Amino acid sequence: MKQIIASSSAPGAIGPYSQAVRAGNSLYISGQIPIDPATGEFAGNDIVTQTRQSLKNIGEILKAAGMDYGDVVKTTVLLQSIGDFAEMNREYAKFFETDCPARAAFEVGALPKGALVEIEAVAYKE
Repeated sequence: MKQIIASSSAPGAIGPYSQAVRAGNSLYISGQIPIDPATGEFAGNDIVTQTRQSLKNIGEILKAAGMDYGDVVKTTVLLQSIGDFAEMNREYAKFFETDCPARAAFEVGALPKGALVEIEAVAYKE
């Protein structure tokens, strides 16, 4: 079974994709850039603020699916600059404190709208 998950408390998709798709017990959350859904603009211009907003957006989508951060099993963090890794990691750790998900993080050539970070996630709940 495939179910589209959407939250008005997270930015809407800016292309032909869904915020998230539930397939069975798994939830696949599309990459979230740091757009504040209240303003439609980036939450800030620094990696800490942008990481926080990207993860808040993921949290809102998880909530819409009846899940939370504890259900996340894998994330992928895309960075405009790998030099931002340490600061991103400190902020990321505030959202995943125990039983952390598996993760990949790497630098990319560019991100949508010039974001400093984009984070996607996979969650699982029985």
